[in-house]
Amino acid sequence: MTGKVVFVAGAGAAGPGWGNGKATAVLMARQGAHVFGVDRDDSALQGTNAAMLDEGHENWACKTCDMTDSGQVQSAVSDCLDRFGRIDVLVNNVGGSAPGDPVSMPEEAWDAQMELNLKTAFLGCKHVLPIMERQFNSESRGGAIVNLSSIGCMSFQDQGRVSVAYAASKGGVLSFSRAVAIAYSRKGIRVNTVVPGVMDTPLVSNRLVTQLGVKDTRSFIEKRHASVPVGRMGDAWDVAHAVLFLASDEARYITATQLVVDGGMTAARPTT
Repeated sequence: MTGKVVFVAGAGAAGPGWGNGKATAVLMARQGAHVFGVDRDDSALQGTNAAMLDEGHENWACKTCDMTDSGQVQSAVSDCLDRFGRIDVLVNNVGGSAPGDPVSMPEEAWDAQMELNLKTAFLGCKHVLPIMERQFNSESRGGAIVNLSSIGCMSFQDQGRVSVAYAASKGGVLSFSRAVAIAYSRKGIRVNTVVPGVMDTPLVSNRLVTQLGVKDTRSFIEKRHASVPVGRMGDAWDVAHAVLFLASDEARYITATQLVVDGGMTAARPTT
């Protein structure tokens, strides 16, 4: 990734530790990329900024940006161009889940999930694709886009937690990615999706525990570890390395596909 410019949306973390976006941004910088990170939560973004500075990554810049707001996305993309002159990789890592079935979920919650999980990928592509298209020539590929989905759109708990809007929006990311990949396949732009499974990130120990009203966090996390066929949850670095591969030139013949990072969870079924 030496010399490449990587725009990471959702580059902060939901709490202390390593979230998917934070790990991805830092890993890209370790690989020699110029990284421009955005997040709507400035305190989360500053955690990534501190990690970058601690490791001495001067090829890093960041900006607070709500990826559901087209004007803010356009401004952040423009700032990235002003700083680094191009964008070679776009990582759309924004998202979050809200519980509810079609009856119990308020319409406003449904709309908010579509904005957060799907529209953010649309807006990232909307403002970055023209730049990548202009960059494409006989000597240079236009760029690579990696969107983040979830196994929450592939498999579902029987009598477990229902999150229909999250499932629909993250499933939309898969279809959106494939459609964009084919639309831009002859313009030097690859588009793929990373599909994380049950992960051990600050999102679990902070937001999800609160959202579910968990009283025994340790038991909750141990149960999540035990639910994975390989015996443990993945972490942010598992996701970051998958993103890195799909964004790299080593994946030059890979587009319109998804890389599932779930420890075998979607392939397994409960014992009877």
